[in-house]
Amino acid sequence: MGSTTPNPARVMRFTKELSKATIIIERLRELAWNGAPTYMRPDVWRLLLGYAPSNSDRREGVLKRKRLEYLECVAQFYDISDLERSEDEANMLRQISVDCPRTVPDVTFFQQPEVQKSLERLLYIWAIKHPASGYVQGINDLVTPFLVVFLSEHLEGDIDSWSIFDLPPNKILDIEADCYWCLSKLLDGMQDHYTFAQPGIQRLVYKLKELVRRIDESVSKHMEEQGLEFIQFAFRWFNCLLIREIPFHLVTRLWDTYLAEGDTLPDFLVYIFASFLLTWSETLKKLDFQEMVMFLQHLPTHNWTHQELEVVLSQAYMWHSMFINSPSHLMTN
Repeated sequence: MGSTTPNPARVMRFTKELSKATIIIERLRELAWNGAPTYMRPDVWRLLLGYAPSNSDRREGVLKRKRLEYLECVAQFYDISDLERSEDEANMLRQISVDCPRTVPDVTFFQQPEVQKSLERLLYIWAIKHPASGYVQGINDLVTPFLVVFLSEHLEGDIDSWSIFDLPPNKILDIEADCYWCLSKLLDGMQDHYTFAQPGIQRLVYKLKELVRRIDESVSKHMEEQGLEFIQFAFRWFNCLLIREIPFHLVTRLWDTYLAEGDTLPDFLVYIFASFLLTWSETLKKLDFQEMVMFLQHLPTHNWTHQELEVVLSQAYMWHSMFINSPSHLMTN
């Protein structure tokens, strides 16, 4: 899941870093940027997001307390009669319950009713505890990498063979809690992406348009001449962080880089998405408006492997290194 055959030397570096009494998070970020070994990924993600403390003596106690806190939220906000909910809360829960079956529809594991119930529960708790945004469509996608990674500690084999019924209910709730807290940590750095009118995403779409113009003026000009606005395709990219655009088995590898970026992730997304878009530079220049819309809604990534993803990421890194000291092209008006 989300990993090529691990390099023994890299595994050794991860093992060395993770075995320290106090982990130096910056070093872990440098290692994880190029991908974490599958079986180490749950620990690496918890640490990168600041959910698990870097001090090993405190780690078990903090996770136990946070998981208990989540359970208390479930009892207080979810396991109650609908009569105790406000109209807004009831509507929000209804919307979440409609969206859960649509989440990663091509992965059968997510169609299991108990998996959808877990998604519903933790999304509802998150929305109740984050009233500035509440639930926004797309956040359901963002939970899925966490769910898969934290389940992988307890379920073996390929995700297609997983059954959540193989786990006791208390273990499922611990996994939900980890997903809840990690989602919260991730979105803390993107709060205005999901508030009213989603201004953070609007801003990044503008930056993407400017960066593409700087890198490949011919594509930028063609899209403009055809009347294609970046918001028509890139809004979904930023809203769902590319989960809907690439095969799901590549998502966790992509998210290693996302989480390694930390606070700088929103700005680095612009470079990743520019690299992703310009993968099809030559194709796009041959398409008219309608063809481009259709092409960008159904990108030919279904046969992608780690190799194509690594090319996108390395290109993004190179452009970021080139432009980081001359960011005037990314200034918003």
